[in-house]
Amino acid sequence: MSAIIKLKGIKKFYQRGKQDIPVLDGIDLEINEGSFEVLMGPSGSGKTTLLNLIAGLDRPTSGTLEVAGTNLAVLSEGDLAEWRAANLGFIFQFYNLLPVLTAFQNVELPLLLTKLNKAERKKRIETALRVVGLEERMDHYPRQLSGGQEQRVAIARAIVTDPRIIVADEPTGDLDRKSAEEVLKLMTLLHTKFNKTIVMVTHDPHAAEAADVLWRLDKGQLAGEERKSGASS
Repeated sequence: MSAIIKLKGIKKFYQRGKQDIPVLDGIDLEINEGSFEVLMGPSGSGKTTLLNLIAGLDRPTSGTLEVAGTNLAVLSEGDLAEWRAANLGFIFQFYNLLPVLTAFQNVELPLLLTKLNKAERKKRIETALRVVGLEERMDHYPRQLSGGQEQRVAIARAIVTDPRIIVADEPTGDLDRKSAEEVLKLMTLLHTKFNKTIVMVTHDPHAAEAADVLWRLDKGQLAGEERKSGASS
């Protein structure tokens, strides 16, 4: 398998007054297309910053960042937004659903940036909600859904554009164990059946077991890597 994510010498600093605060310090990382990989580490280790760089939500201070064949560092903000819309699906800890929109309308949001007509959008939305098991709840508002169902709507929104890469930041962090299990099974399905590349940040060792590869970060550096048997390097 070829690498869909390539990071070389990635450094990230934030400025606090006149002081540079290092967050990532020389990250070299390759992630193969179709793999399910997890970033773990203590608070402040840089894992969410690393995820945001991969997703094109932030820019490195230095280093090379190539995702889905594109050098993200050279893109304008407008081009970066178009690239994200074409390649990335996002899953967040707190769902980020709009309470005034139905499940159908929340899932539709990324498609409004595309050239699909209304009928094509409807077909995609229904397919995405069917994949996550919520086809019968498409007219429900977030307040009428459980936390686990809200997260599944958020996953449907993430996959409705058929992205190559899904990035997930603590997707089970706000869920009870049963709902978390359902979400992890769904993410495993996206990985195994639909061949999505998934990069997930989690604090939960149980959630991390769903992945093929576990990367540990500490103080802005990769501190270790674990691969399940059968996961290719």
